[in-house]
Amino acid sequence: MAARHFLTLNDMTASELEALLDHASKLRNEWRSGVTRDTLKNRVLAMIFEKSSTRTRVSFEAGMTQLGGAALFLSPRDTQLGRGEPIEDSAIVISSMVDAVMIRTFAHDTVERFASASRVPVINALTDDFHPCQLLADMQTYREHRGSIRGATVTWVGDGNNMCHSYINAATQFGFNLRVACPEGYEPNESLVQTHSDRVTIIRDPAEAARGAHLLVTDVWASMGQEDEQKAREKAFRGYQISPDLMSVADKDALFMHCLPAHRGEEISTDMMEHASSVVWDEAENRLHAQKALLEFLILNKLD
Repeated sequence: MAARHFLTLNDMTASELEALLDHASKLRNEWRSGVTRDTLKNRVLAMIFEKSSTRTRVSFEAGMTQLGGAALFLSPRDTQLGRGEPIEDSAIVISSMVDAVMIRTFAHDTVERFASASRVPVINALTDDFHPCQLLADMQTYREHRGSIRGATVTWVGDGNNMCHSYINAATQFGFNLRVACPEGYEPNESLVQTHSDRVTIIRDPAEAARGAHLLVTDVWASMGQEDEQKAREKAFRGYQISPDLMSVADKDALFMHCLPAHRGEEISTDMMEHASSVVWDEAENRLHAQKALLEFLILNKLD
């Protein structure tokens, strides 16, 4: 049987995603109760990092350990990826020795090419275009605090980046309406917006976009690799900040999320992380549990 990959949320059906999140919450509860689990005993995950990360490395490495398996951390210095060897050749060799591969890189084409030659599941742990693993954690967190997100209104505030793109895919997969508040010139991919036009609306005014919303989400103004644009982005995104004032126009039970790291005083106000609506810390922890569910699903081809 051909390997299942997870490069975007569209690689799973809506029902599979819902079942995976049910399983993720079960794993979270088991872990907090001290239950041990060895479903991935003797299994190995290769973790290829061309972009550094705190949460991604810790969550995947800890997750494999908690499931009885092992994880190999491969930095840009540890592989031939991008140093002359074709991506497909690296994929053939690495996938012959491990049970799954996680890649965090720049070009989305890299994970697509790697997956095309891999005999084992490949997981996109972030590219410049998409960040589907974070959306699993976000959707799990919303469900645990508010129940189903179907029919809800979600407001994205800030750059139309990889996180925004994954929220666009999620709007269709999970059945919510997405408002994207961004300045001109920083919109998400136009073709992606058109594909999901029944679910996605671009709104310039953050307050208008946030009105009555059930979830407000943001990300840093300048992502990794965009540091040279920091000053220009600070000017463009002034006013695109989630704060208690912006939350006050949302639904009274609205939640606030951020994929982290957060820059207080920029995309969020200095007091936003501690706001009553904030579920950021649960969201961060759920990277661990959602990815454990994903690893079991892809490696074992089942959710148990």
